[in-house]
Amino acid sequence: MSLKIKYLGFTDYSNTLKDMKYYIDQSPINDELWITEHQPIFTTGVNKKNCIIPTSDIPHLFVDRGGKTTYHGPGQLIIYTLINIKKNNLTIRKLVSILENSVIDFLKKNKISSHSKLEAPGVFVKEKKICSIGLRIKKNYTYHGLSFNVDMDTKPFTMINPCGFAGLKMAQLSDYDIKRTLEKSGKEIALIINKKLRLHYEQNN
Repeated sequence: MSLKIKYLGFTDYSNTLKDMKYYIDQSPINDELWITEHQPIFTTGVNKKNCIIPTSDIPHLFVDRGGKTTYHGPGQLIIYTLINIKKNNLTIRKLVSILENSVIDFLKKNKISSHSKLEAPGVFVKEKKICSIGLRIKKNYTYHGLSFNVDMDTKPFTMINPCGFAGLKMAQLSDYDIKRTLEKSGKEIALIINKKLRLHYEQNN
């Protein structure tokens, strides 16, 4: 398995989505993880049940990922996963599990206990959500990915039902006195994802 990790810095959400689709259209040889963060934006995935469409000055966009409505903003880590699931003998459920467990392992290294929920993809610290996951498949490649709250303004989440759950509270790394830059957190989590993907590949090829 050949996987590249790229740190993109701040990017425009819409442009990055177009870039992911363009990358997949080129039938790439390499799988990639893109680390980035966005200016404030709400996005709603294909599952619109129980969604509250926010009314605010923050832009809102309907997109083609799985999941419901969420918020992205400065201080939130995004890792986009451009992974060929056929080549790597992955199912979507297995990839989601790898992403969840990578975040759980990262938090464990920082002495934070967390868990996943089968009915709600992502990672939770107690009952607060710290990481959300939404994916889409095109030409056997996944795109979109995970968002992980590092040190951000979480107030916009109160304008929506995050991931379709009314009253769901959001957590972030800074709540637990962990001082990590977004770039460093992203690279650490990406390396854990890489390790788990390689292990899966070796065991299934």
